[in-house]
Amino acid sequence: MTATLELLGRIGLFGARVVWATVTLQVPLQTFLDQLRTVILRCMLPVIAVVFPFGMVMSLQGLEIFALYGSQRLLSPFVAAAIIRELSPVMASTLVAAQGGASFAAELGAMRIKEELDATDVMGVDSLAFHAAPRVLALTVACPVLNLMGCISGIVGGYFTAVIMEGEAHGVFMSEMWGLTGPADVWGTVIKTTVFGAIIGLISCYLGFNTRGGAAGVGRAVNDTVVYSILVFIAANYLLTSAFFGGAMP
Repeated sequence: MTATLELLGRIGLFGARVVWATVTLQVPLQTFLDQLRTVILRCMLPVIAVVFPFGMVMSLQGLEIFALYGSQRLLSPFVAAAIIRELSPVMASTLVAAQGGASFAAELGAMRIKEELDATDVMGVDSLAFHAAPRVLALTVACPVLNLMGCISGIVGGYFTAVIMEGEAHGVFMSEMWGLTGPADVWGTVIKTTVFGAIIGLISCYLGFNTRGGAAGVGRAVNDTVVYSILVFIAANYLLTSAFFGGAMP
């Protein structure tokens, strides 16, 4: 328990240094943009490829259930609400942790082992602001962008199954789609995934930045990044969902 609290405190101090470097404009803009582009390109196809079939399966199963009660018109709002509120944020953030967070932990860990971070400090440049902070910010921004792609992909997957494969009416599917969602849902999913991205960024970059023990230490940092990030943002997801939606449909 003491070790866990100590780790949380160190990550908190690391986060405070990242915020300070950002506020004081020490973070190189071009480095941030390069890392942001890298994360989006690396994670975009996996997010789309995973969320799209989930939308198809939800539509297929939901159609069978709603058909029992003659309520097929509720299919599209059900799919949209579930994907926007929960499915896409969680799946997109999981893939960002597995792809982007793990790669950043490995990169920073390799820099630490090769003493590149120490060399940066020796040159009078803050290695945290120059190497770690841009990656934290890139993950924070990339996560909601990738979640948006996931939301679109999942809804398209639901449409493909319901309308193209099962012959449901296009007009009914589209006209009823936003029956259970509104602007609050969109803002809620953006805020949630921004928080998730910040969590993934802080954990991955902290573990990579503070790697010890050679190549084995880099491997531990990568593994711990995925495990810790997913555990923490899943717990945060419950709190944020309760705050934004309260478990009740509008």
